Amino acid sequence: MIYAEGEIFKDTLKGISLSSLLCMASLFIPIIGFLFAMFVPLPVMFYGSKLGTRSGLIIFGTTIFVLLCVLRSVSLYVVFFGELLFLGFLFSEFFRINLSVDKTIGYTCCAILATGAISLIIFGNIHATGIYSIISDYVAINLKSSIEIYKQLGMPEENIRMFSDNLEHIQYVFIRIIPSLLIASTLFLCWTTLLIAKPLFAKKKLFYPYFGTLNLWKAPEHLVWLVIASFLMIIIAGKAFGILGVNVLIAMAPIYFFQGMAIVSFYFDKKQLPKGARILLYSIIALQYIAAVFITVLGFFDVWLNVRKIQSSQKN
Repeated sequence: MIYAEGEIFKDTLKGISLSSLLCMASLFIPIIGFLFAMFVPLPVMFYGSKLGTRSGLIIFGTTIFVLLCVLRSVSLYVVFFGELLFLGFLFSEFFRINLSVDKTIGYTCCAILATGAISLIIFGNIHATGIYSIISDYVAINLKSSIEIYKQLGMPEENIRMFSDNLEHIQYVFIRIIPSLLIASTLFLCWTTLLIAKPLFAKKKLFYPYFGTLNLWKAPEHLVWLVIASFLMIIIAGKAFGILGVNVLIAMAPIYFFQGMAIVSFYFDKKQLPKGARILLYSIIALQYIAAVFITVLGFFDVWLNVRKIQSSQKN
């Protein structure tokens, strides 16, 4: 679709404003601010898809410039929001190629993790420090901030003291599982961004790739051996291999969570569950980590159980 120059300028300005506001909300609103970060990729993705690569790049670059002006320094927050904006830009570009859902998410994750690592190296050179020191300081600051938040939320004093006494040990473990947490969070963010974008694109009549029936999606079967190997490393191998096993397990968890959610969605459709009931049950899964763990385990064992009886479902 061809747009007038004035409309392109106006929409580009809207994209910059929305992206900047979401970044500011995430930065300066306490406790719930991180929720706004989930929506940061959407304006670049939406207007990049609607107006083209040039407008997407302008929104991406100008929002980073706004962040630099507000923060008055090149901080880790600039790197973080830069990667979120880049995620939205990549999706808008991959939509034009019309890739499968696996490739769209896979290529985007690889690009985000690669550019994130390069950005951290550059950031470390600017501040004359190593990546390990950057991550260690960042984890320490956030753990101390978490204690303050727990105090404000009225957590029992005994729990706060226990958390404080074990802070060094928690920091030690946390730093070593950062790689898998970054992979898992990137996968999850890509998945949620695609889900949120679909009704938005449909409402505005923008092209959204047909990814097939997503509630029939399943992970490649060979990935199960990575999970089994990670369990063996944790149980049998030494400390170094145990940490590697934990990293692999955490990185693989979102993939089987997605498969578990596909199973849930499949049976919601099959039983024709009302919209209100679906929202309630999805909210429980989102808020209760035990439910999320159960969904992940269900997705993993679906490799053997074939809960949805996929072959017969596809024929139907």
